[in-house]
Amino acid sequence: MSPGAGSADYPKRFPLDGAVVSLRPMTAADGPALLTFAQTLPAHDLLFLRRDITRAEAIERWTGALERGTVATVLAEGGGSIQGYAMVDRGEIAWSPHVAELRVLVAPAARGKGLGGLLTREAFAIALGLGIEKMVAQMTVDQRGARAVFEAMGFRPEALLRDHVKDREGRTHDLLILSHDVRGFLARLAAYGLSEALAE
Repeated sequence: MSPGAGSADYPKRFPLDGAVVSLRPMTAADGPALLTFAQTLPAHDLLFLRRDITRAEAIERWTGALERGTVATVLAEGGGSIQGYAMVDRGEIAWSPHVAELRVLVAPAARGKGLGGLLTREAFAIALGLGIEKMVAQMTVDQRGARAVFEAMGFRPEALLRDHVKDREGRTHDLLILSHDVRGFLARLAAYGLSEALAE
């Protein structure tokens, strides 16, 4: 069970673009469905991930991290399949236990409907419960849609690493790192009356 994501509050259901999406913690049993989800993603979406989740062994390492408690993951389901996920990855670096990386991926057919923002808010609530103070996200600079979602949530650029990512065709891409204060994020939601969505 994902740390910080195993309470009785799940599943959480939200109306989204005329349908209902359900959020719940990822478990080891979700491996095959996650593999299917990953294999529907455009190759460019996978560039900034630490694992090639289109491979079964990468999914196994992911579930192992869940069991060790270094990763918390929430899945979004709709129409009988996984529509996206948000991962809070605390890693295993001793000098920054207060920092976690946020990764959010949404199925192409579910984009532009607010699911990315919903998953991001849920991930921040989990991060707060884990004692995380700072969240970082990384993406290539040409992933403009992803960058727009994160910046709309208050993330700001912190570093740009030139030619840091190489795709499957051997082309290099610049990697953008954004960051956000966890408590500041949730306070901002509360100021706009959005924090109640986290408790539904």
